Amino acid sequence: MAGFARRIVAPALLGTALIAASGCTSIRESRGYIVDPVLTGAIQPGIDNQRSVEGTLGRPTFTSQFGQPTWYYVSSTTARRPFVQPRIDEHSVLAVRFDAAGNVVAADRTGIEQVVYLSPDGAETPTLGRERGFLEDLFGNIGQVGGIGPGAQGPTQP
Repeated sequence: MAGFARRIVAPALLGTALIAASGCTSIRESRGYIVDPVLTGAIQPGIDNQRSVEGTLGRPTFTSQFGQPTWYYVSSTTARRPFVQPRIDEHSVLAVRFDAAGNVVAADRTGIEQVVYLSPDGAETPTLGRERGFLEDLFGNIGQVGGIGPGAQGPTQP
């Protein structure tokens, strides 16, 4: 009877341990642009323009608002264990810069080495200026909105 119990209990315990261990594996998620090395390698400075880049890579993740026109394609792969904050495993940014005519000037690739991890100091963001209390926030604008400012004329009388 002891040999029979060993044959049944040992595999059952092993199976339970494997099932429990599989619940602790990382969950991988891709976020942002899905990088295709063939397509990103096809972007050639001096040959491509904004229309051909959009046709090849699709719409960018975001574009520059100031300075030289640049399109950014951002991609991240995260790994997360159950009930734990996700962490970035892979990160890449493809920055396609254009000249004023819309032609590609350069296509630069950067990776996770350019990522900056910020550690906030407490739960509040420090600001410049004076501290205001609750009542000052509540009643501080009374008389400020709609009042007669400098150079404005009051109501005219007939």
